Amino acid sequence: MMVSSVAGDGSRPVDRALSTAANAERKQSVTVIIPALNEEKSIGAVLEAIPDLLVDEVIVVDNGSSDRTPEIAQRRGAKVVSEPQLGYGAACLRGIAEIGENCKIVVFLDADFSDYPEDLGELLSPLISGKADLVIGTRTTLSESRMALTPQQRYGNWLATTLVALFFGHRYTDLGPFRAIRRTSLESLSMSDRGYGWTIEMQIKAVRTKLRIAEVPVRYRVRIGRSKISGTVKGTVLAGGKIIHTILRYALMKTAVTVSKDGND
Repeated sequence: MMVSSVAGDGSRPVDRALSTAANAERKQSVTVIIPALNEEKSIGAVLEAIPDLLVDEVIVVDNGSSDRTPEIAQRRGAKVVSEPQLGYGAACLRGIAEIGENCKIVVFLDADFSDYPEDLGELLSPLISGKADLVIGTRTTLSESRMALTPQQRYGNWLATTLVALFFGHRYTDLGPFRAIRRTSLESLSMSDRGYGWTIEMQIKAVRTKLRIAEVPVRYRVRIGRSKISGTVKGTVLAGGKIIHTILRYALMKTAVTVSKDGND
């Protein structure tokens, strides 16, 4: 399911279309988790751009920064927790462990200011309206967003989403890190990857558990600073390898289950 983020009159803010009732339901229920490693140049801008009226809690997970990232985040009002084990998935899991009991929707957002936190309403809308359980912010629909992706990101997205479609029958357009999911749905996925495989693990498990999945076009820009993944050859190779490995591992698990069931018939 693809949800358009641009109205017919060219306006963007879906927030205007959300009803007062939806606002009341959403209030005090949305937690934003931001994994961060040495992002002192961007974390302040990210936190400043998050729409306060849409969010109850912001958790910045410091993944071993040697700069002022945690200090700046705390000064900007975020709850800062530490995860010394390096890894995007490890940071996300640490953030999940810290969310408040009233949280109903969990949002994942990068700390490099490549995403537009102002587009949060776009991601929340399908969840609030009851049309989806998981919403992926896709960077490949809007031309300017697509061009802000590095060539290796565009190729990696194409390869990964093609393999997911082949093995699991669902056609994604992106592995976008800016995403929102119902807390109950997130808990049902039993997420475990502690590294680069986190995003694709979530998307594969969402298909396997039959979550209602939507993709919403979001704006994207060149990040502040050099990417630790696509900005280096080593990072690109390691991340790409882990993503492909994760897809193939779950595909083999699916095949093994199918063979087992057939053998018991």
